[in-house]
Amino acid sequence: MINLPKNSDLDGMTAVVTGGSGVLCSEMARVLAACGVKVAVLGRTLSKIESVVSEVQANGGYAIGVQIDVLSKESIEAAHKEVMDDFGHVDILINGAGGNHQDGTAQKETVTSEDIASSLEGSFFDFKSAGVSHVFDLNFLSTVEVCQVFGESMAKAGCGSIINISSMSAYHPLTKVMSYSASKAAINSFTEWLAVHLAPTGVRVNAIAPGFFLTEQNRTLLTNANGSYTARAEKIIASTPMDRFGDASELSGALLWLANPKSSGFVTGAIIPVDGGFNAFSGV
Repeated sequence: MINLPKNSDLDGMTAVVTGGSGVLCSEMARVLAACGVKVAVLGRTLSKIESVVSEVQANGGYAIGVQIDVLSKESIEAAHKEVMDDFGHVDILINGAGGNHQDGTAQKETVTSEDIASSLEGSFFDFKSAGVSHVFDLNFLSTVEVCQVFGESMAKAGCGSIINISSMSAYHPLTKVMSYSASKAAINSFTEWLAVHLAPTGVRVNAIAPGFFLTEQNRTLLTNANGSYTARAEKIIASTPMDRFGDASELSGALLWLANPKSSGFVTGAIIPVDGGFNAFSGV
């Protein structure tokens, strides 16, 4: 059962959700559909997309599934055509596609001079440029290009809400995941830039910066086989004043607020943390 905020007056609107088969963005697709929004679930794996679409339809919502490779401008353009052929227009665009790559990630949190003298393996100096580029393409460039393709039709229509997905690592780069943290910091900067650029068109551009949520992508990093927290997860919880991980449903309030022009019509260029206090906590 989805509990919706009372100001979710979005009935009849349309939304596109990239990364729509993931844990967080599939929940966003379900919540929007429950508010009467027609939702296009965009993702890479057809079976996962169809599963989300089926769930939405089973609950009385309207959804279509569109396969997309966000690393390909041609694929983005093809997805846009498919969505426009069905919906006719797009009111809400959620850029949720993203991820990480081991070649842009350090295996060690920190290194000493002795470590470097002994071996570069697992350190920053072992990064592969192709891995770093892949992470930036997946998180940043894909968002830019999706905004170009879908945002153009929104700008021509003179209205709409673009919601990018940032991260706590944009504010406080996490150890090991240099490429991911830097790419999400770029999302924050791009969100603010595009908000200014598109302001005269009536299209608002904002971002949600989730704190730490257990997802399929990070589950093995944060939990042991028996379900207990890893050492890294314990550090995260210790830095989160609310002393827990978030639930995907707890992004719904920020999502619906930013999506609804009646609630946030004068809000653009904002990055909204939903993080249990992580960003506010100094550690002391």
